[in-house]
Amino acid sequence: MSQQISPSTTLDPITVEVLWTRLISAIDEAALTLHRASFSTVVRESHDYSCMVLAPDGQSVAQATRSIPSFIGTLPMSVRAFLQKFPAETLKPGDVIISNDPWIGTGHLPDLTLAAPIFLGETLVGFAGAIAHMADIGGRRRAPDNKDIYEEGLQIPILKLYEQGQANETLFEIIRQNVRVPDEVCGDIHAMVGACSRMTEGVSGLLAEYGLPDLMGFGDKIIGLTETAMRRAISDIPDGVYEATTHIDSFDTTAPLVMQCRIDVRGDELSVDFAGSSPQNRSPLNSVLGYTSAYSSYALKCVLSPDIPNNEGAFHPITITAPEGSFLNPSYPAAVEARATVGHYCTSAVFNALAKALPDRTPAESGVPLHGFAMSGWNGETPFSTIIFFNGGLGGRPSGDGVSALSFPTNVSNTPTEVLERAAPVRILDKSFLPGSGGAGQFRGGLGQRVAMEIVSDRPVTLSVLSQRLKHPPIGRNGGANGSLERILVNGREVEGGVPFHLTKGDVIVLELPGGGGFGPPEARDKSLIEQDHADQMA
Repeated sequence: MSQQISPSTTLDPITVEVLWTRLISAIDEAALTLHRASFSTVVRESHDYSCMVLAPDGQSVAQATRSIPSFIGTLPMSVRAFLQKFPAETLKPGDVIISNDPWIGTGHLPDLTLAAPIFLGETLVGFAGAIAHMADIGGRRRAPDNKDIYEEGLQIPILKLYEQGQANETLFEIIRQNVRVPDEVCGDIHAMVGACSRMTEGVSGLLAEYGLPDLMGFGDKIIGLTETAMRRAISDIPDGVYEATTHIDSFDTTAPLVMQCRIDVRGDELSVDFAGSSPQNRSPLNSVLGYTSAYSSYALKCVLSPDIPNNEGAFHPITITAPEGSFLNPSYPAAVEARATVGHYCTSAVFNALAKALPDRTPAESGVPLHGFAMSGWNGETPFSTIIFFNGGLGGRPSGDGVSALSFPTNVSNTPTEVLERAAPVRILDKSFLPGSGGAGQFRGGLGQRVAMEIVSDRPVTLSVLSQRLKHPPIGRNGGANGSLERILVNGREVEGGVPFHLTKGDVIVLELPGGGGFGPPEARDKSLIEQDHADQMA
């Protein structure tokens, strides 16, 4: 039944909450559409996608419950760039804009960003946005030795994928010609378009049901309440400067990459500056500023105000900067395929600095980054290209043990064994927790995992491993022990992860992923928890 609201009526808190919940529900339905209609394992099984509704000016209003959290920071930037190319007054119903430009989007080419205008009558009331990680985008598959973006795949500038409901078939043909698995890639793109359509219907239907002339009548209220809550949380931090240095394994040199993080708190505002960090490098270990900012802001939100809504208001009081030409703000045409490997460390860097101010609220380092492995070649007579995700353990928390084999700071699921064996010519020999890999502490780190797989293809297979934590383990917090290091073994021989592996039938790859650091001194751990660890073979 329609519940008309007079335009002059001030929205009360209960009505705002109802509208907010209804909006998220509509976005969740769109995300489910994307999930169910997708073709690739990276979207369907690993859930590497996001759906969002944005304001007419590109501000984020609401995000799907099951989404990659950092995309709340990147999609608004993309939509604002789209509006510079296609001003709002030129857009029509049925338009869909696309790009994978890393510098205005999620930071690397495999992620496609789509946005569709939402109209109520002839009035533009917002945008439906979707991001998804493609199974392939051409180029050298996640190769650790890529030197620039031209090696990394197809670059799609800001273009219209659909114009007033008509597909840009020329663009689809270009995409199909440049990827190894065109049916999967184009199938996922169509699933994204379907999700945008579902959000468009949901938002316009909600506004019509309540008689609201536009989205921001209650969207501004939601964003404002979120900003107020975040400012209140920042105000609880003592004013001052808090610094920490985090080290990252590099691909192109034996010296580590240095991430220098400086947090400056002044009243209800906070800035994060990465001045002093390593320069950009001739490897894909570079994170564009938008991605650096997204994960730095997300880390702050996790500690300061994890329960407030995910929208633009949470980030208004926060400023993120990094020197241009650094590996946290690289200049084009830097290689950026491994931007997650770098960007996920931003959470560690922010946690390490923030712990100087809030030691009892900041968790230990997790077994980040997300461990993604690209595999391609031939599966029988069919070419294949797939992304495999496996996760390390989370760091011990102030309130409990770290969770084992769970993705953080992203929200990507481990690739299921059965799905992987169908998608690629491999046989999984072992997939189990690694006992003792979590750092000891009052609250121990979550366990990493061991994955062993055998190549069963009669033709060569290429495996690209963007490895990390081979030299720098997840550090413990407040007296907790460090988590374990990552190890990669090929046919029993330990190897580095800085080059692609060319494998043949019978080769066995073993991945041992790191556990999280411990929180608090081990001697403070409850005796019953120690006994349970041994009973569960966690220790």
